[in-house]
Amino acid sequence: VQVVESGGGLVQPGGSLRLSCAASGFTFSRYAMSWYRQAPGKERELVALITRAGGVTNYADSVKGRFTISRDNAKNTVYLQMNSLQPDDTAVYYCSARVLGRQYWGQGTQVTVSS
Repeated sequence: VQVVESGGGLVQPGGSLRLSCAASGFTFSRYAMSWYRQAPGKERELVALITRAGGVTNYADSVKGRFTISRDNAKNTVYLQMNSLQPDDTAVYYCSARVLGRQYWGQGTQVTVSS
């Protein structure tokens, strides 16, 4: 199982970024996918989750209305569209898949929101 994030970077407050996570090594369409983030000195937190067919999504209260998780099962890819970014969104963002009872993580992609 492998998940690889991309799309992070430096953005000004109010800006947008789209993260992508390419998955391989498992039947992507059979599993829910999630995005987490970890800011310096803080614990890793769940940001968004999407069910295997994409019919149900859940978000942390801090990102509701600003972030959108989606997936393309034909491309084995999950996305996180982040709008209205704020300095508090600065963190390393991780893609995660729970496959057969084991949690898999990517290497993370840095998102920095700063003027």
